[in-house]
Amino acid sequence: MTTTNEPSVTTTSDPATKRSILLLFAGLMVTMLLSALDQTIFSTALPTIVGELDGVNHMLWVTTAYILASTITMPVYGKLGDLVGRKGLFIGAISIFIVGSVIGGLAPDMTWLIVGRAVQGLGGGGLMILSQAIIADVVPARERGRYMGAIGGVFALASVAGPLLGGWFTESIGWRWAFWMNIPLGALAIFAAVTLLKLPKTSQRKPTIDVAGMILLAITSTAIVLVTTWGGTQYDWDSLIIIGLIALAVVAGFSFVMVERAAAEPIMPLHMFKERNFVLTTTSGLITGIAMFGALAYMPTYLQMVTGVNATQAGLLMIPMMGALLLSSVTAGQLVSRTGRYKWLPLTGSIIVAIGLGLLSTMTPELPIWILCSYLAVMGLGLGMSMQILVLIVQNTFPNSQVGTATASNNYFRQIGASIGTAVVGSLFVARLTELLSTRLPAAAAGATGDTNSLTPAAVRDLPDAVRAIIVGSYNDSLTPVFLYMVPLVLLSAVLLAFVKEVPLATTIKRDEPTDTLVVPSESDAGSDAESDAESHELTTVSDQSGAISIIRSQP
Repeated sequence: MTTTNEPSVTTTSDPATKRSILLLFAGLMVTMLLSALDQTIFSTALPTIVGELDGVNHMLWVTTAYILASTITMPVYGKLGDLVGRKGLFIGAISIFIVGSVIGGLAPDMTWLIVGRAVQGLGGGGLMILSQAIIADVVPARERGRYMGAIGGVFALASVAGPLLGGWFTESIGWRWAFWMNIPLGALAIFAAVTLLKLPKTSQRKPTIDVAGMILLAITSTAIVLVTTWGGTQYDWDSLIIIGLIALAVVAGFSFVMVERAAAEPIMPLHMFKERNFVLTTTSGLITGIAMFGALAYMPTYLQMVTGVNATQAGLLMIPMMGALLLSSVTAGQLVSRTGRYKWLPLTGSIIVAIGLGLLSTMTPELPIWILCSYLAVMGLGLGMSMQILVLIVQNTFPNSQVGTATASNNYFRQIGASIGTAVVGSLFVARLTELLSTRLPAAAAGATGDTNSLTPAAVRDLPDAVRAIIVGSYNDSLTPVFLYMVPLVLLSAVLLAFVKEVPLATTIKRDEPTDTLVVPSESDAGSDAESDAESHELTTVSDQSGAISIIRSQP
């Protein structure tokens, strides 16, 4: 006998429910787009912004402030969403993001601009995490693939649209509109959340907030991000500041683990790391972040310096990669929803990413642009097959009472991977470039080029052919080996994913953790042995806040 209780178990078969979910998802897509766009939209506008506000020395912080604030707040939003509910927190995150946009739009100088970007980041971390968690609240895991695929497509779109949109604003109506556009879009997202978002209520008991864990995680994250941002650029890797930040990250990280072991409601529960699928997918996500952002961070520079295109054209040349990412992400989501099988997608995707990196490592200055773009498309194809599916696997590992925390932790480590990847690639690239230019450029030519640290694409184009060939060749030979270095790392990710246990995707939404397990033989299997009955007909009891019990037949 099977009984059900609607508050504990939810399905989405009703047409009206599906329409509501689609409308809600449209609002969530807007918020995800806001968060993703603001990571890239100022990349092309920065030269104009710092010139107008007289803040070249603080240029780096326009981007760093946003990334740092959003990285720190990801786990906080995830945990608080599980404890107090996601609707109010989601609306609050959008509101904070809008306030940050107003501050940035009105900024009279660089200080206020950086403050605005930091406030945006405080809200932006919530937009990303809560959107993914809310989907898990209203859509069962089996149907969630198509939605997660679309979210991956949003990130792909934002990666290309951000720089292009930032450049267009700067050259036409002004860079401040990169802030002003967030206000109506944010208001639309709030309206969608207020009118369409119906989420189950959390426990009425007063939650215990892990304040010490939040502070220590913030210190650890700040130290890591600053090390990866400043190391090898603003400060030497062996400088006292960088060494001090590394020491701070280690001490704060160790203290964080100790605090989490004793906390009543830890912000990042250590028991999650006992789950094989969580550990494997989170590690793979970290590696994906290293490979993706490490490869992408300097690709526009490579395109400008080696192929001679301008900044806008370099952005357009990234479209094949992002287009392939969008296509494969959406397709992967559809396949998961239709078949219920998912393990093969991120595993295959990692192998394809490794192939793409291998192809990129063979680039030469003479390589036709269309072939280069095809290499980028191969990498995008692999990334689209893995990124959001990894999040889906994590969400399927835990009940909805922990889905926010698990999602935030997975995204947090991928963000850390992105910072590490950008730093490592940048350090290797710059060190190799400096070495090659110093050895390859004749003394006379070096004098003609001036300071090699200030070389621009325009300046390189105006140099004599022989000198330009040396510089172009040095840029190529400095970056391409780095792609090859990352191939074994990505293949390691594929090996790890081979050990993922493909647990059947849930077809219902379980609001709470299973509290009991019963084995009940069915009539059709009356003649089978007890072990077979236990494997095929396990029934799980699930209780809601009212104490009512639901019994759900597990998937064979």
